[in-house]
Amino acid sequence: MTESPRIAVIGVGNAFRHDDGIGPAVIRRLRERARDRPLPPSVRLDDCDGEPGRLMSLWEGVELAVVVDAAHAHPGHPGRIHRFDHRGPYRRPETTPETTRAPASATTSSHGIGLGEAVELSDALGRLPGRLVVFAVEGQDGSLGTGLSPAVAEAVGPLAEAVEAEIVRHRDAAARGAFPDTGPGSEPRDAGAGSGTPDAGAGSGTPDAGSGCAERTGG
Repeated sequence: MTESPRIAVIGVGNAFRHDDGIGPAVIRRLRERARDRPLPPSVRLDDCDGEPGRLMSLWEGVELAVVVDAAHAHPGHPGRIHRFDHRGPYRRPETTPETTRAPASATTSSHGIGLGEAVELSDALGRLPGRLVVFAVEGQDGSLGTGLSPAVAEAVGPLAEAVEAEIVRHRDAAARGAFPDTGPGSEPRDAGAGSGTPDAGAGSGTPDAGSGCAERTGG
């Protein structure tokens, strides 16, 4: 009998808008890596351009959802990675004039409708995953065309490794009957410009999701 997916990895973006395609690019890399080291059957890989209803359908009922998305920041550092880790009922972080001015708080997605709003809607409808981890990658070029800018392309490999590490960490914690202690509204941190190595802390301002989604299953 086929094991129901308990972990969903979702690459959000549009591969025909340069750096906006970072999410699908990471999913492709994970599928390539899975040829030599197959992922557990409980893991599902999908790419999606972020339509909120379908995005919710991808993470509904799973224990862990890992989302990779492109982001804009002001000022920006192409290739910098922000990590957001959430478990439990969603509470939008409170903002103050000081935090609003902070560079890490100025990170938004390249899409139109906020992922934060999608998370809030999922919470209201009881459709949040057990745990949600978002990797948001600052882009440089969101114009029409294919291919990632060099700084963003360098982040693909480390991001694939980071996603695999999240899967291992979650499965190990589940086997012990304990999960990593995370909470909503944590202080944002990021990895530094162009490093390609995500920080272990909570991420910056939550990226947004856009419209339309094409589900693909792998792993």
